[in-house]
Amino acid sequence: MKTTEHIARQIREVYFGKNWSGPYLKQQLEGVNWKQATTQIHNINTIATLVFHMNYYVKGVSDYLEGGELEIRDKFSFDHPPIHSQEDWDEFLKDIYASGERFAKILEKQPDSILGEIFFDKPYGTYARNFMGISEHFHYHLGQITIIKKFL
Repeated sequence: MKTTEHIARQIREVYFGKNWSGPYLKQQLEGVNWKQATTQIHNINTIATLVFHMNYYVKGVSDYLEGGELEIRDKFSFDHPPIHSQEDWDEFLKDIYASGERFAKILEKQPDSILGEIFFDKPYGTYARNFMGISEHFHYHLGQITIIKKFL
C-alpha cells in the first residue's frame, strides 16, 4: 500500500471510525443537535465552529490538489455559515462528511513521490507535512469537541 493510501485511510478513520486513538468525528457528533452544536460555553468555540474549522483546511487543500487555487486563509477558518435549525445542522454535517471522503479519495490518487515536495510555497513545508498536519489537527480539535460535549 502506498503511503498516500495510508494517509487517506487515517483521514477516513478520523472522520468515520476505526482510528488508532478511538474517538472519531462522526461518533462525537452523533446525537448532537443544532442547539448544542451552536451553544457557546464560556469563551470557547462552539462545536459547529470547531467542526467547520477542522474541515476548512480539508476543503481548501482538496480544491488545490484538484487544480484550484489555494484560497484558504487562517483568518476565515472559523467563519462557518449560520446554523438556525436542525435542517441547517444536518446539511452542514452532510457537507463535512462528504468533504472528508473527497479528501481521502484525492489523497489515494497522489503518488508517494509528491510527499517530499514543497506544498504550494516553501513556508508551508512538504506535502507530507501538510497531509499529516491535517490529521493531527483533526485529533487535536476532536479532543476539544469531546470535552465541550461533556459540558453540554
